[in-house]
Formats: sequence, structure tokens, C-alpha cells
Amino acid sequence: MNPSPARTAFRVHHRDNVATLLAAAAPGDLIELRGPDPRAPLPSREAIEPGHKVALARIAAGEPIIKYGITIGYATCPIAPGQWVHLHNCRSGYDERSSTLDPHSGAPTDTPYA
Repeated sequence: MNPSPARTAFRVHHRDNVATLLAAAAPGDLIELRGPDPRAPLPSREAIEPGHKVALARIAAGEPIIKYGITIGYATCPIAPGQWVHLHNCRSGYDERSSTLDPHSGAPTDTPYA
């Protein structure tokens, strides 16, 4: 089976271990990288919406998520290259509740509502 047509993601800084998708990617889509230090395209491991982050390298649990050349959060579990990076697998270094938010709606999941 041939991979789907390439999608594009932008890497802001050469230290970044994530890039931002400019168009939605489906599992198996090849993601072409733009920005500093061009790399070979990588396959998406899952559906990722535009504007969301994709991992460029393996990120171990507890390691920093780097975007703009700075740490924007920490992995809460191992993240593979081509995987979606968002609230379900990363926590903020500034907001301790960030990893409890629903990854699609951003709604709190740690507060029961009657």
C-alpha cells in the first residue's frame, strides 16, 4: 500500500522535538517538515488536526516537549515519532491541571459535575 500524499508541518526552532501541522494528517500520511534543519518526511501514527503538534523524535516520559526552542511541557508517557502531542500525553510546566483536560474539548476531566 502506498502512503497517502504528504502533509506539511512547521518546525519553529532547530531544537524543537515537535512541529505544528498546517493541514490535517491521517494515519500513514507522510508529514513533510518545513523550517530549520530539514529532515526526511515522517509518517503520521494517528489522525492529527491542523494546528496540533506532531513528535519529530522519540520522547521519553518526563522529558521536555520543546517548541520555539524552549520547554513548553513534559511528556506524561512515551511518545513516538509521528505521534500527536497534546493534552493526553503532555503536561504543562506552568499549569498542573493541564494533563487532566479533555484533549479534544479542553474541558476538565478531574472535576465531577452533577
